[in-house]
Amino acid sequence: MTVDVVGGAWEGAFDDALGPAGAVGTPTGGTTARGRPGERLLTVRGHRLRIDVRPGTGDGPPLLLANGIGAPLEILDPFVADLDPAITVIRFDVPGVGGSPCPAVPLPYQVHAWLVGGLLDALGHDRADILGISWGGGLAQQFAFQNPRRCRRLVLVATATGSVMVPGRPAVLAKMLSPRRYRDPDYARRVAGELYGGSLRSGNRESPLRTAVPAGGRRGYLYQLLGSAGWTSLPWLPFIRQPTLILAGDDDPIVPLVNASVLRRGLPNARLEVYPDGHLGLITRSAELAGVVADFLSAPD
Repeated sequence: MTVDVVGGAWEGAFDDALGPAGAVGTPTGGTTARGRPGERLLTVRGHRLRIDVRPGTGDGPPLLLANGIGAPLEILDPFVADLDPAITVIRFDVPGVGGSPCPAVPLPYQVHAWLVGGLLDALGHDRADILGISWGGGLAQQFAFQNPRRCRRLVLVATATGSVMVPGRPAVLAKMLSPRRYRDPDYARRVAGELYGGSLRSGNRESPLRTAVPAGGRRGYLYQLLGSAGWTSLPWLPFIRQPTLILAGDDDPIVPLVNASVLRRGLPNARLEVYPDGHLGLITRSAELAGVVADFLSAPD
């Protein structure tokens, strides 16, 4: 599967929360050491997950965000900040990423989707809207397929159908296999435009992710790759009948635009919106796309 490498786990960032020898407690809420009011650690079906909940002022279902590979929940801070405050937003680090300890073995998408269901149970939500970007788009599709009555609406951003897709150029994918751009700021600046396209090709070419996500978590990142290897949603796309919004950039080197057309044709109740930017449009055009997402979620059923 062609996936978005957008960061690494926060090694050692949660030593206080993890306790001696990495033993994780199960706080019930409050502010953590990083100072995020909605952040806490929860035990969900045997896995410790770092989550963040931004309460909304409305009474609609929450929006759960599924990030790209290796990306902790902070990565979508700009999008969440621009999103309608009426919407409750749930974010989490998948096992092996950010503040969620690495699992013993790689977890396939089916297990990740099962964990998402458990997370919603723990937070007291019967249904949710799901937004997935890049690798998280696969998880969003899997959750909607496994839990058709629990997923009200689906938003797929810069993503595809998995291993059966039109891949990016080999030179781009080769750079995606290396975490060098998260350890070498000069290298990250040089390759940001080639990797992510869109507005990062000109002007300030520095990736907006470099300063937000430290390098590390190689095992968790590898486990995500292994867990998604060979996965594809193509055979069962027609069974995902939830209203779906597909957002795709017109200059995405990682997930070429044609993949969005494949999703639109395979999903029976989907519409496609193409924005003039690259793979990271949800961050670089956060205000614009947050409005598009909010309008879709608030439209009449």
